[in-house]
Amino acid sequence: MAALEGLDPEAQRVLGKELKARCGSGGTVKAGAVELQGDHRETLRALLPQRGVRVKG
Repeated sequence: MAALEGLDPEAQRVLGKELKARCGSGGTVKAGAVELQGDHRETLRALLPQRGVRVKG
């Protein structure tokens, strides 16, 4: 799950759609977070900082 604090709802939806496509996975955007099906942590650690989203851990 990636927290999307600071992004408006439309930007969250667009980012969620892009992440699902890049990971080849299903998922949802809800409550300010993107939830993807499967284990895509390494992929997200590479993609999210490019989009200005801070990754913890």
